Amino acid sequence: MTYAAKLILVLPLSTPDALEPFVETCLADGVELICISGPGCDAVEDEIDALIVGDGADDARFIATTSHGDEPLEDVINLATLWIGDRPAGEAPQLVRL
Repeated sequence: MTYAAKLILVLPLSTPDALEPFVETCLADGVELICISGPGCDAVEDEIDALIVGDGADDARFIATTSHGDEPLEDVINLATLWIGDRPAGEAPQLVRL
Protein backbone atom coordinates (compact mmCIF):
# COMPACT_ATOMS: atom_id res chain seq x y z
CA MET A 1 0.00 0.00 0.00
CA THR A 2 1.22 3.49 -0.76
CA TYR A 3 0.61 6.08 1.94
CA ALA A 4 0.31 9.87 1.67
CA ALA A 5 3.11 12.08 3.02
CA LYS A 6 1.04 12.96 6.11
CA LEU A 7 -0.92 10.37 8.07
CA ILE A 8 -3.20 10.30 11.06
CA LEU A 9 -3.22 6.94 12.82
CA VAL A 10 -6.58 6.69 14.57
CA LEU A 11 -6.61 4.58 17.72
CA PRO A 12 -7.43 2.15 19.21
CA LEU A 13 -5.47 -0.43 17.23
CA SER A 14 -7.67 -3.37 16.31
CA THR A 15 -4.60 -5.28 15.05
CA PRO A 16 -1.55 -4.34 17.18
CA ASP A 17 0.66 -6.75 15.20
CA ALA A 18 0.09 -4.57 12.12
CA LEU A 19 2.02 -1.64 13.67
CA GLU A 20 5.54 -2.77 12.74
CA PRO A 21 4.71 -3.55 9.06
CA PHE A 22 2.81 -0.25 8.92
CA VAL A 23 5.90 1.68 10.07
CA GLU A 24 8.14 -0.15 7.58
CA THR A 25 5.71 0.66 4.75
CA CYS A 26 5.62 4.30 5.86
CA LEU A 27 9.42 4.45 5.71
CA ALA A 28 9.44 2.85 2.25
CA ASP A 29 6.72 5.23 1.02
CA GLY A 30 8.49 8.37 2.24
CA VAL A 31 5.87 9.33 4.83
CA GLU A 32 6.94 12.56 6.54
CA LEU A 33 4.46 12.86 9.43
CA ILE A 34 2.44 10.42 11.53
CA CYS A 35 -0.03 11.99 13.96
CA ILE A 36 -1.41 9.49 16.45
CA SER A 37 -4.92 10.29 17.68
CA GLY A 38 -6.94 8.62 20.41
CA PRO A 39 -6.62 6.84 23.74
CA GLY A 40 -3.15 5.51 24.49
CA CYS A 41 -1.54 7.62 21.78
CA ASP A 42 1.54 8.49 23.85
CA ALA A 43 2.51 4.82 24.22
CA VAL A 44 1.83 4.09 20.55
CA GLU A 45 3.91 7.12 19.53
CA ASP A 46 6.80 5.81 21.66
CA GLU A 47 6.47 2.39 20.02
CA ILE A 48 6.44 3.92 16.53
CA ASP A 49 9.48 6.06 17.36
CA ALA A 50 11.36 2.95 18.56
CA LEU A 51 10.45 1.10 15.37
CA ILE A 52 11.63 4.01 13.22
CA VAL A 53 14.95 4.40 15.03
CA GLY A 54 15.61 0.66 15.33
CA ASP A 55 19.20 0.08 16.40
CA GLY A 56 20.11 3.64 15.39
CA ALA A 57 22.49 2.50 12.64
CA ASP A 58 20.51 4.09 9.79
CA ASP A 59 20.01 7.84 10.23
CA ALA A 60 17.91 7.93 7.04
CA ARG A 61 15.08 6.30 8.99
CA PHE A 62 13.10 9.35 10.06
CA ILE A 63 9.43 10.25 10.33
CA ALA A 64 8.11 13.08 12.51
CA THR A 65 5.50 11.86 14.99
CA THR A 66 3.01 13.62 17.25
CA SER A 67 0.40 12.37 19.71
CA HIS A 68 -3.06 13.84 20.32
CA GLY A 69 -4.97 12.04 23.04
CA ASP A 70 -7.33 14.79 24.13
CA GLU A 71 -7.80 16.69 20.87
CA PRO A 72 -10.77 16.32 18.54
CA LEU A 73 -9.90 14.49 15.32
CA GLU A 74 -10.85 17.60 13.34
CA ASP A 75 -8.09 19.57 15.15
CA VAL A 76 -5.54 16.85 14.39
CA ILE A 77 -6.57 16.90 10.72
CA ASN A 78 -6.12 20.69 10.67
CA LEU A 79 -2.67 20.45 12.28
CA ALA A 80 -1.52 17.81 9.80
CA THR A 81 -2.92 19.77 6.86
CA LEU A 82 -1.01 22.89 7.90
CA TRP A 83 2.21 21.01 8.75
CA ILE A 84 5.05 21.79 6.39
CA GLY A 85 7.60 19.11 5.65
CA ASP A 86 9.26 18.58 2.30
CA ARG A 87 5.91 19.21 0.64
CA PRO A 88 3.81 22.36 0.88
CA ALA A 89 1.20 22.92 3.57
CA GLY A 90 -2.39 22.32 2.59
CA GLU A 91 -2.05 18.71 1.46
CA ALA A 92 -4.74 16.70 3.22
CA PRO A 93 -3.57 13.92 5.55
CA GLN A 94 -4.64 10.32 5.10
CA LEU A 95 -6.55 8.69 7.97
CA VAL A 96 -5.33 5.19 8.84
CA ARG A 97 -6.87 2.59 11.11
CA LEU A 98 -5.03 -0.63 11.92
